[in-house]
Amino acid sequence: MTQDDKTRVTVDIHNRPYTIVGTEKPQHVRLVASLVDQKMREIHELNQQLTTTELAVLTAVNTMNDYMKLKEEYAELLGSLNKKEE
Repeated sequence: MTQDDKTRVTVDIHNRPYTIVGTEKPQHVRLVASLVDQKMREIHELNQQLTTTELAVLTAVNTMNDYMKLKEEYAELLGSLNKKEE
């Protein structure tokens, strides 16, 4: 993959601009950034004393927790499907 294959997208997350460089489509990057921004705002509403770093870490922890739950549910669904096929 060359640098030419990558796109640059500037997004705002928690009122700060970030330039994201990668191979995903710009609309996908904007959607992901929007979801991160939304989660940060939700957490910030609950505790406005958090620093930006604390807020970012809590957002990452919450997001990874959601991801792990979905991954477990997916594995369970695959297990159920495999049992039905047997």
